[in-house]
Amino acid sequence: MAGKDYIWGLGRRKTSVARVRLAPGNGAIVVNDRPLDAYLPVERLRGLVNKPFEVSETKGRFDVFVNATGGGISGQVGAIILGVSRALIKAEPASEANLRRHGLLTRDSRMVERKKYGRRKARRGCQFSKR
Repeated sequence: MAGKDYIWGLGRRKTSVARVRLAPGNGAIVVNDRPLDAYLPVERLRGLVNKPFEVSETKGRFDVFVNATGGGISGQVGAIILGVSRALIKAEPASEANLRRHGLLTRDSRMVERKKYGRRKARRGCQFSKR
């Protein structure tokens, strides 16, 4: 398949980045060259990845190819959700209102707070010793 046939979407969450490609197909989801079931062993996270398709009523109409980097599994799932939602808008502009109503198009901007000098973590200080 040529690169022009794909619909692209980019998602970010914490330090994770997911580059998502949608192609007309039968609903296969591949993440980092592995099927979704092999990449995400937790059923709850697999359900979250499928949520944009359920909300936009396009389940089983697109094949999804994801390249996810950085962060952990949870951050990558959040990035995948945003990337799939953005790509679905390009494919089906009518579904934007529904996706937005379910909060799937909002970029979660929360990042890890940086560590400050003189402290053990970002806010946790050293343990106080009276004697």
